[in-house]
Parts: sequence; C-alpha cells; structure tokens
Amino acid sequence: MKRILAVIIIMFVFSCKEKNTSTDIQPPKARKETKVFTEHGKQRNDDYYWLSNPKDTSVIAHLKAENANVEAMMKHTEGTQKKLYDEMVERIEQRYESLPTKQNGYWYYTRYTEKSQYPMYCRKKGLTNAPEQIMMDVNTLAEGHQIYLVRGRSVSRDNNWMAFAEDTTGNRRCNTYFKNLNTGALSKEIIPNTSGSYAWSNDNKTFYYIVNDQAVRPYKLMKHILGNDALTDQEIYMEKDSTFTLNLSTSKDNRYIFIYSSSTTTTEARYLDANNPTAAAVLIQPRQRDLLYYPNYVEGNNFVIYHNHQAKNFKLSQTPIANPGINNWTDIIPHQDSALLENVEILQHYIVAQHKFKGLNRITVINRKDNSSYIIPFSEDAYVANMDMPTDDFSSDSIRYSYTSLTTPTSDYGFNLATKQKVALKQQKVGGGFKQSDYETKRIWAPATDGTEVPVSIVYKKGLFKKDGSNPLLLYAYGSYGISTDPSFNSSVISLLDRGFVFAIAHVRGGQEMGRYWYEDGKLLKKKNTFTDFIDCALFLVKEKYTSSDKLFANGGSAGGMLMGAVINMQPGLFRGIIAEVPWMDVVTDSFDPNLPLVTLEYDEWGDPRDKNAYDYMMSWSPYDNVTKANYPAILATGGLNDTQVPYFSPAKWVQKVRENNTGNNPVLFKCNMGAGHGGESGRFERQKLTALKYAFMLDLINKK
Repeated sequence: MKRILAVIIIMFVFSCKEKNTSTDIQPPKARKETKVFTEHGKQRNDDYYWLSNPKDTSVIAHLKAENANVEAMMKHTEGTQKKLYDEMVERIEQRYESLPTKQNGYWYYTRYTEKSQYPMYCRKKGLTNAPEQIMMDVNTLAEGHQIYLVRGRSVSRDNNWMAFAEDTTGNRRCNTYFKNLNTGALSKEIIPNTSGSYAWSNDNKTFYYIVNDQAVRPYKLMKHILGNDALTDQEIYMEKDSTFTLNLSTSKDNRYIFIYSSSTTTTEARYLDANNPTAAAVLIQPRQRDLLYYPNYVEGNNFVIYHNHQAKNFKLSQTPIANPGINNWTDIIPHQDSALLENVEILQHYIVAQHKFKGLNRITVINRKDNSSYIIPFSEDAYVANMDMPTDDFSSDSIRYSYTSLTTPTSDYGFNLATKQKVALKQQKVGGGFKQSDYETKRIWAPATDGTEVPVSIVYKKGLFKKDGSNPLLLYAYGSYGISTDPSFNSSVISLLDRGFVFAIAHVRGGQEMGRYWYEDGKLLKKKNTFTDFIDCALFLVKEKYTSSDKLFANGGSAGGMLMGAVINMQPGLFRGIIAEVPWMDVVTDSFDPNLPLVTLEYDEWGDPRDKNAYDYMMSWSPYDNVTKANYPAILATGGLNDTQVPYFSPAKWVQKVRENNTGNNPVLFKCNMGAGHGGESGRFERQKLTALKYAFMLDLINKK
C-alpha cells in the first residue's frame, strides 16, 4: 500500500508538469507515523522519523516525488536556468593550469583541458620546461560514475609510487589504490574504507593509512607493506574515544610522520620516525581539554608547534624532540590578543606569518637574523590573501601568495622576502565579457543586538545599484566550527550582480573572522549569537536601504543551512526566500544517535543532549523542533542520498514539517540528489546546474530573468 501511494504521488506531480502554471501543483505529502522520544522527563514527537530509513522503498519513492515536484514547479524557468548555466560555464577558464609547486625534485601542478569536467594531475622532473608526466587523468577514471572524487594523493619518496583515494558515491568511504608512476600500472592490492589521509615511510614501501569506523569516523592507523595483501596490514594506533578522529601529516624535511588525534576543542599528537618503519609511535604531549597543538616543522633537534596553550589566538613555539612535553615549549611567534595566527612558513633566513586581523588577512615577514619585520600591504576594504611556498627549498628567499576579493579574480604573486619585490604570476581568467572595473566591493559593519559590530562584505555592479531599497540582495553566511567565510571571488555570482542583485557575506560569530573569541562566542550555549547576528545583519541591510524585505534572500549550506532554518523560525517575515543547502535541521534527534556520522565528534560544537542544560538550550533553537505556524518565506532545500555528513532525511523531514505549518502560499521545495553526497556533483561544469536552479528560484520570485 505504501509503495502504491508513493507511485500515485509521483504520477500526480508529473501530470501537473503539463500545465503552464505552477500554482495548481501540490507538493508531495508524506504520511505521518509518530515516533515518541522521552528525554529528560519530557516527551517529543517526530511524525516523519520513518523518512530516515533509506532501505524503505516508500522513502525512495517519496524523494523521487520531491524531485518531480521541483521539476514541475520550476519547469517555467528552464529557459532562465539554461541561460544562467551557459553564462556560468562561459566564465570558467576552460584550459586551466595551476602554478607548479616543487617537491622532492619534481614540479607538481593540476590542469584542465577544454570541456573537461575533471582535472589531470601532472608533474615535470627537475625543470618546469621538462616533459610532462600525467600521473592521473581523473576524466578517464570518472567514466561511468556520476560522482568521482579523489580524496587524497601521496607520492613515495623515491617518486615511483602514488597512492590515491577514490570515492565514487560521495559517502567518504574510499578505496585506496597504488599506481606505479614508471609503468602506469595499478598494483594488485586495494584497501577499502579508508579516509584518504596517507604517509609514506622513507623506505618507499611502508605506507600508513587510516580507516573509518561504521560512522565514517577516521579512527584506526594501519601500516601496509607495498605488494602485500592488505589483510596482513598491521594496526599501529586506534583512537578509542568516539569524539576524536585521526589524521596524518609529514614534517617538511620528511624525518617524521605526525599522527593527530583531534576533537573540536582538543588534539593529541604522536610521531613516527620516517626512517625507521619498525619504530613505535611516540606521544608528544598528552591531551588536555581545550588544548589544540599541531607539530608541523622540525628544526635541528626541535619540533616547531602551532598551538593555543595560554594563547587564545594561537602562537608558535619550539620544543626538544627528546623531551617535547608542554613544559618545554618556548615561543617563536608570541600570542596576539587582537589577531589570529592562521599559518606560518619557516625558512632558513625568514619566518612568514599569516594572521587574521579585523576580519582580513595580514602577512608579516620576520628576518631571523635581526628579528626585524614588515607587513605586505593590501589595499581593498574586503579581500583574501593566502600565502604558500613554491618550493620545498629551505634556503629559499621567496614565497607566493594569492590575492582575491569579491571583485578581483584570484591573482597569484611571487614575492621576494629580501627585496620586497612582487611579480604577477597568474590571474584567474574570467570569460563572458567580465570587467572587474564594472563592480564595487566594500566592508560595512552591522550592529548586533548585544552591541557587537559584525563585519559584512558586499559587492554590486556599478550603475545597477541604488541605495534606495530597490535592489534584490542575497545574504550568505556559515558561522560554525571556527571556519571563516572569506570574501573570495566567485564567478557564478556575476550572473546575479548583472541582474541588479547585491551579494553580501555576513561574517557572523561562530566563524573565526575576528579571531578565536569570535568562534567561541558562537558555539555551545552561545550558539544563538550566530542566528541573531545574521538577523541583525539582514535588518541593517534593509535599514540602510541596500535592499528591502520583499527582495531579501538568504543562503547557507550544511551548518549554514541549519542557520537558515533557525533564522526563519525566529524571523519568518524578514526574507523573501531562503536556500538551505544540505542543511542540518534535526539537531536534537541526530545528536542522540551515536551511530550517525559525525555526531559524537561534535558535542563540543553544539552540545551533548544527554546533558540537560545542553538539551534545553539545543531544543530552544533546533530548526526542526522550532517550526511553528507561520507565513514562511519561499524555500529551496537540497540534500544528497549518499550524504554522510548531513543525512538526506534532515532536510526531507524539515520540509514536510514546514509545509504542514506554513500559513502562507510560498513554495517549499526539496531537491535530493539521488547519487551524491554532501558536496553534490563532482564535475566542475555539472555542479553549475544546481547553482543555476538556485539563482532561477530567486529571480523567479522577483520576476527577473
């Protein structure tokens, strides 16, 4: 009976497609099967819990009906979608080649050929004009797969072998393969269910990798001998605490392999001697609550460690390898209360430090001989500058940095640390007649309810923007995990700007734009600051006449999608429409289930609902639990059937509950990718189709094409 009902729904939705209007189309209505949860002496009901079983054929039928509904509702916008898609593809640099980076005698780079969906990973020996070796043509490997993701690559020290992680579903469970770079042949051994985090011993045959548990938590470090059956692999270390994951890295001089056990707030590191594959892992510093530390360099007999011990915004220290505990850490770059230390490059004669200061990147060069320093200057109000190294040569006197803004395509520069001279190396090519001078970006500050000033980055097209409230505006934010949403160039957004939109990024608390304090003010029992910051930014943009409520749209993905659900519960009338991509909506139910991916890893981010104080606070904002009778804005939600970060059923259930409680007539749509995971489509052109749908959804609501 369930299957028949679902088929009827699908047939009805498709029959509606033949009409020229979407007003008569009725969205799928999921049946109700109430599941009762008893928590801390209270009862909580979930009428749509049954949707969380992907093995139920009626669940799959319902998701297909949702997709058919989106297709029917958006049928009249197909011309607009096609136009948007063509514009966005035209702006993508068809024949692209990255700048090469020298590692262990080879120059490595990535390139795309014209019309190719996937990259080729290449290298040249010794010189940049040497013959090219294509290590991987991902286009060939991806043939026959809807999704193809390379989640990790690592080359042995003798340059003869490459290990790579293949994910063909998007669920983060990878198969590891070994390719002989001399012959091009794959080795016979295949290691399943790996995370893609790798390291090679210097004997060129001992290989370290990490496997996942049933919740896709990277938890066990294994040692493999190239050519042997993977069933004989040896366990090196297992992380038993379900709130921690494992990750690997190698010191820049390849003397040591670091094993990181990491939670949201705490790390613990061990090291392996890369020259001795039989050596045991050695603990550097036992884990302490709220201590984050990362050894990543070796100088002489010392480890260099990036950490937050007595340094909220992090600092850099060194410690003897023979006795590396926290009591022996001495400062190299001290803590700054006003600036977050993000990245450090250590060279023979210079140290280069990248900080986040007042929401913007700052790169400082320190001369190790006399300790003098200077800052590399940047001019725009809102920009992104990230440094990296073009070579693994410790004696180098140069770095590279990329520079971008909401109006500036990514531009790469070589910078001489001694002479301060910079050389333009490459700028992202943007097709479609794009002219940077046609657009303007600025940074403004919105007052939050508690008096905090929240930075907002905005961009618009000159001549189409009038500060009178007449422009539509898309406001984006993320605001979780301390991840900063930097104002980088996005060529797809040009399609909105050219139609009179303003695009804005609200740098809300929960991110790390203003330092570690900014993050900690937007998590756990302060999580609501993230939501109220976003609302306050939106209200400020309306008040200052950058837009008006009837033309204001909001967008966020994953934890940012959860933000979308929270803010429209709090202020449903503020927005004309919202786009919630792979959003985590049923926070409390999911957090009670330790078998779901990521749940146990995130108690320090959201709270552990087994604790009553945390439970009560989470219940006060959880998007799914706070849906009430209201006139909700137009909604487009997305999900992925193979998503192991935010399960598809989180947005699927939320959409049903919103529809049930919606007192207005705005559309509430849910598109589920039946073959992808959290990141959606993997091809660089194919993923533009969803962006075209999102933009067409907004343009249709304000009757623009």
